Amino acid sequence: MSSLPALDNFLKIYQLTYLEKLGESPRYYPRGEESLCIEGEFDTNNYDESNEELTVCWKPVKREKPGSFTNVETALDIELGTEIDVFFGEYFSAPLLFNCEWGEGELLQVWNQTDFEYLQQNIIGHLMMKKKLKQAPTWFIGVLGDGDKMLTVDNSDGSIWIEIPGEAPSEKLTNSLNEFIAQLTPRVAPPELHIEESMTELDHPGILNRIKLMWRNLRGK
Repeated sequence: MSSLPALDNFLKIYQLTYLEKLGESPRYYPRGEESLCIEGEFDTNNYDESNEELTVCWKPVKREKPGSFTNVETALDIELGTEIDVFFGEYFSAPLLFNCEWGEGELLQVWNQTDFEYLQQNIIGHLMMKKKLKQAPTWFIGVLGDGDKMLTVDNSDGSIWIEIPGEAPSEKLTNSLNEFIAQLTPRVAPPELHIEESMTELDHPGILNRIKLMWRNLRGK
């Protein structure tokens, strides 16, 4: 059990909920990206635009070597909350759909090591922007609603907030990440194919297209 027991539990319940309601594991559009999460065979070498709409069944996989944000802390001379390593570094997983009292949303996770590295770049970009705007540092864990609201962690005390890109966090949801995840229930839904748009003006690619779009809006302010 990790220091985020609610995440461990949610991942187990997530898989079981899909199996009970659909008779199969959740599905995801891998778009040619390999992952230990993929169930069965999937030939990523033959991926092209003609089969980008192929889905795979997946399940969360515990990483043999957990991911760490030490490099991000060193690069930015900042101490991040320890839960960032646990939340993003313990598993490989597709994004997790959920329902809660604040609406529908998605928790971000990393599909493979490349996704983890992209995520780190995006976290760096987010923290640099917060510093530029003279706002307290936060780091994001997902999106709420249609994706215009980020779910972020206050780096000073670990509380969870709703944050609009370019603005200070606006609404406190829970006192901790573990408390927040414990209130989520899996949302069973078909996978969504996020169409990648050109983001050449960004030097920190993201792992979710909606996060990219939010960053485009933020940088334009």
